[in-house]
Amino acid sequence: MTKENNQNLLKQIIDNLLLINFFTVILFAIFFIFAIIMRLNGNFIFIDFIQRVWNPLIVPLITFLIFGALVNAITSWLRRKLLAQEEDI
Repeated sequence: MTKENNQNLLKQIIDNLLLINFFTVILFAIFFIFAIIMRLNGNFIFIDFIQRVWNPLIVPLITFLIFGALVNAITSWLRRKLLAQEEDI
């Protein structure tokens, strides 16, 4: 495999992981809203589950999602800057 194919494969794997992470965070957000509604109705089991998995699971998922978005934004900004400088030369 060439270097470009390896880079494309790595980018595709990272994109897929970030996409899975994104939908997992959305799923937990929906479950959190459901848990709040159930808590208002007097059922505390769902909010207790959210509280148990918050630090070991949900916080790292959100952190990974934000970190991936920041890295993506910085690399695209740098790519645009470098391409603009190459066109000026």
